[in-house]
Amino acid sequence: MPKLSVTVVARNEAADLGAALASVAWADEIVVVDSRSTDETVAIARQYTDRVVVHDWLGHIEQKNYAASLASHDWILSLDADERVTPALADEINAIPAEPPHAAFLIPRVTWHLGRWVRTTDWYPDFQSRLYDRRRAKWTGRYVHEALTVEGSVGRLRGEIQHYAYRDIADHLETIDRYTTLAAKQMHEDGRRAGMLQLAGHPPLAFLRNYIARGGIRDGVPGFIISSMNAYYVFLKFAKLRELQK
Repeated sequence: MPKLSVTVVARNEAADLGAALASVAWADEIVVVDSRSTDETVAIARQYTDRVVVHDWLGHIEQKNYAASLASHDWILSLDADERVTPALADEINAIPAEPPHAAFLIPRVTWHLGRWVRTTDWYPDFQSRLYDRRRAKWTGRYVHEALTVEGSVGRLRGEIQHYAYRDIADHLETIDRYTTLAAKQMHEDGRRAGMLQLAGHPPLAFLRNYIARGGIRDGVPGFIISSMNAYYVFLKFAKLRELQK
């Protein structure tokens, strides 16, 4: 593997950041961009790296590109503060040849929620473009679900990123509320509209996709809850879009 910089953007992530940085201690460099945290995020980051920069929040996309611009090396592994790189993934990354065959790599991500690793529903394998050559890739998008735009081929790795996304259902609901507001705004700007068909039809279809087609039923009660929450996300997104229309 060419020399690798790990980039992390963070704000008030003291509860999670240490474990995230410990999981990439093997990297050639760690760069943390903090958005003026009011907790111990910066102090924790400095326990793992001297490349800690405090910078005003620009938005997910701009902040990730800014972090990549600060890196000393062209190959970047972008990690969120609530994520961990597994030893298997670290070994797989380090085994990539010095001249990588691709401009970026997709990495499967598994989420811990409701007392288990969720490997069903739309949550898995949840491939993430996180390992990339910054000379041929950059973060793009608008409000939600930023994406890596790559010039060149994209490979796939098998080792997982572990994602500790939610503390509990209340935290999950707060995230749904925040992201559906952004999703509705983006859809409204794109000219999308919400009527009875979208409000009544899309949520149950989302539930059936997650619970039946994507195997949520195999996860028992947690699978049912996650599938229901995904359906609620879809409903709320279209309800907020309807509100914007009015």
